[in-house]
Amino acid sequence: MGPHYYNVDVNWNTERKGVMCSPELNRDAGNCIEVATPPEFPKGIPGIWSPEHLFTAAVSSCLMTTFLSIAENSKLAFTNFSCKSIGKLEQIEGKFVMSEIILEPTVTITDEKDRERAERVLQKSEAACLISNSIKSKVTMITTIKIK
Repeated sequence: MGPHYYNVDVNWNTERKGVMCSPELNRDAGNCIEVATPPEFPKGIPGIWSPEHLFTAAVSSCLMTTFLSIAENSKLAFTNFSCKSIGKLEQIEGKFVMSEIILEPTVTITDEKDRERAERVLQKSEAACLISNSIKSKVTMITTIKIK
């Protein structure tokens, strides 16, 4: 498989915010995202996606899409997947870095006999996630398996 490219355009609007779109996505469907400096920084704006949120979301959504693929290939029967995530921003050696991403995936299965397989699929998904494999941040995963 050759390289793939993903295009994103960011345009400044006003103050510390702008709009991010991709020419590969349908702009008419509202696929553009307003982005801003987070409120923890000078002149930051609350209530708008920040680069830090998007970074954390990239890791979390990659875990989900990788899980869906591996679960399908593993024939894991599940009824729900959700994932809470926390991105930790801190200053290290004078630079701000996203030092850790904490992923808290929850998978709901219907049969107790699938619990161990669901746990293995989650572990494989975290190990295979291309975004997690592309960043320097520590990725910590705390899993929950529910029976419905």
